[in-house]
Amino acid sequence: MLNSKGESFENKNVVVFGSGNVAIYACQKVYQLGGKVVDMSDSNGYIYDEAGIKFEVIKQLKEVERARISEYVKRVPTAKYFEGCANIWSIKCDIALPCATQNELDGDAAKTLIKNGVIAVAEGANMPSTPEAVEAFHAAGVLFGSAKAANTDGVATSGLEKSQNSQRLSWSFEEVDAKLKNIMDGIYKSAYEASVEYGCAGNLVADANIAGFLKVAEAMKAQGICY
Repeated sequence: MLNSKGESFENKNVVVFGSGNVAIYACQKVYQLGGKVVDMSDSNGYIYDEAGIKFEVIKQLKEVERARISEYVKRVPTAKYFEGCANIWSIKCDIALPCATQNELDGDAAKTLIKNGVIAVAEGANMPSTPEAVEAFHAAGVLFGSAKAANTDGVATSGLEKSQNSQRLSWSFEEVDAKLKNIMDGIYKSAYEASVEYGCAGNLVADANIAGFLKVAEAMKAQGICY
């Protein structure tokens, strides 16, 4: 999977903030795309495993046992556990995925990530990056996927579920994943094209806002509403 700069997850180290539904399956997708997750967290602290977080262990702990992430190190001795989450962004990584809660990635954390060579940040929660962090990423030329676009997959999947229900269909996991990929590709394409047209190419925050506004405006026009 490539972005507009031709970069991919292949052989990249990834930090995932969180261990809920979004974070767990972000971890799975990273591995499917050839990357390696080295950190994950919960509200108590975070784990670090240079060899790569074991997805099935995290899934067992969080989805089945509902245990704290500190239990991970008892099953994977190569891992380390740290109390508190503030320092998770100090771990050197290529890609950062904040997937837990609002304002979890602030300006200082963004500067640390930039200093350590991060190339991309994509939000998997509602506004997890503060305005200062977003500004720092843009100033440094870091590819930044805002939640308005990058975190729409949950809503999109709900739409696919409704489609199945209304048509009395049952799609496989692979079918849903493929349809979701097409939707997300379309969102990126629409956003990027809008950014080029309106003079802010590469700013995916502005891109998503502009593309979203245009979509609503066109829908209003189609309903006969003039503005």
